Amino acid sequence: MSRFITTLKTEQVGKWTHILLAELVLADEGLGAITVPQGFKTDFASIKMLHNAFLFVLFALVSGYGNYAATVHDFLYSYGQVTRKEADAVLYRALRAEGVARWRAWLMWAGIRIGGAKQYTQTPTSSGFSSSGD
Repeated sequence: MSRFITTLKTEQVGKWTHILLAELVLADEGLGAITVPQGFKTDFASIKMLHNAFLFVLFALVSGYGNYAATVHDFLYSYGQVTRKEADAVLYRALRAEGVARWRAWLMWAGIRIGGAKQYTQTPTSSGFSSSGD
């Protein structure tokens, strides 16, 4: 089972943007240790475009949950160290590790699988995950 090793410590630096004041470490059952470095910027689990009723309802159901998991997921999407599918699987496991209910974690996972492709712009840098960012 995945678990967080450190505590999420952030400072809000914009309307939706937060910056990590210390590294965030997830011991993931699938990929091992994932370290999000101090100074990384995240918007947590925000949905930038609420252009339809489905996304609006989804956002209302998941808003305010999973900040730890969303930070790790943002990091994985930003650096392309794993495939999008792997990053989304980490999101689900991290949500559960954070204590988010299965149904809510599934909704967040499903939402990102449906609408996250535009945010994932990187190509994986290797076949494996490098927690050092190399």
